[in-house]
Amino acid sequence: MNRLQTLISDLCPNGVQYMSLDDLGSFYGGITGKSKEDFNNGNAKFITYKNVYANPSLNLEVDDKVRIQEGEKQRTLEYGDVIFTGSSETPDECGMSSVLTTRTDEKLYLNSFCFVFRFDNLDIMLPDFSKHLFRSFEMRRKISRTASGVTRYNVSKKLMGKIEIPVPPLEVQREIVQILDNFTELTAELTAELTAELTARKDQYQFYLDSFYGGSIDEMQSFAERTNSALVPLGSIGTLTRGKRFVHADATETGTQCIHYGELYTYYGVAADKAKSFISPELAAKLRFAHKGDVVIVGAGENKDDIGVGVAWFGDEDVVVHDACYTFKHDQNPKYISYYLRTNMYHQQIKRYVSEGKICAISADGLGRALIPIPSREEQDRIVSILDNFYNLCNDISSGLPAEIEARQLQYSYYRDKLLSFDRTDQ
Repeated sequence: MNRLQTLISDLCPNGVQYMSLDDLGSFYGGITGKSKEDFNNGNAKFITYKNVYANPSLNLEVDDKVRIQEGEKQRTLEYGDVIFTGSSETPDECGMSSVLTTRTDEKLYLNSFCFVFRFDNLDIMLPDFSKHLFRSFEMRRKISRTASGVTRYNVSKKLMGKIEIPVPPLEVQREIVQILDNFTELTAELTAELTAELTARKDQYQFYLDSFYGGSIDEMQSFAERTNSALVPLGSIGTLTRGKRFVHADATETGTQCIHYGELYTYYGVAADKAKSFISPELAAKLRFAHKGDVVIVGAGENKDDIGVGVAWFGDEDVVVHDACYTFKHDQNPKYISYYLRTNMYHQQIKRYVSEGKICAISADGLGRALIPIPSREEQDRIVSILDNFYNLCNDISSGLPAEIEARQLQYSYYRDKLLSFDRTDQ
């Protein structure tokens, strides 16, 4: 019997007590009353949404700042606080947690799109235990069930307060933390090595991508001259048609394939022949489709960098297109267009036409103004063949470096969920 089993047998032989979050502490909101200008030249450390989303334990080595006036009353984070993201585009991504596991005298201010759960008594829950617990499969399942919405989902703190969590003895918590932290450190070391290699390959891929199409207007013109081709606006070689609206609530398990705008920069690559999502055929009949050979392009997103990415559709079945996307119909190699939509020069061109707000967006006219070199179809095919080799090295999740990284992460998740599954005491 290993040490953890011995501790559980000795300290909680009849199971572990489960308690609701409402019985263990309270929820608090983030910073309030701030304008956009307050985040320029700030004087206090600011914890961003991305920091919370990306890190089970808050990363304090950041330069994000907010302006706090002398005497201003704002709640600050405390050691042991569990911070949650408040909303996301899908319920599965709502309520991602991060824990302040480091004691610090520095005041930390939380953004308004997140909220905090603070334990009344840290003597019953180690912060390092919380960082693993609240990201476990079972906890993520419970938290996602508290989210509701249509185009964007929001977590209900009232429902989250009813969630029950295991509260094992501190000795058991410490042993689990030691096991998972050791595993995480070993995984992190290998993942860092693999990630560095993957980053190098991606940089090489981006270099060749930009070198073919040109890193500046002059270079694009030079490419056009070398290949005896034209440098023309994207809109002059095809037609951009906006999709029609549907929402997450319209999703079905099967039915007609559809592409949601959020999936274009999180799920799809250069090309696809199968969609991730489905809607009912009855609803699909009222909407707009992309056909084989079309390129579907993002027309809206949460920041400028999300705008303009596209995927070449190669599916034999037509696919419904969301109204925050455009379907580009043309007579070129679809992947030649799709690769172009990933070049730095293209994104530099379209950013001037992106309108900013809560959601950034671009019109079909704005997209169509971007200049693109159009060589012969044979030259397009040659370029695509070369870029495919680099792209597959970097992005094929079924083999190579990304698969190794994913395997390590899945291995950690397996052991974490296994160690955090406790029998429940009847008391």
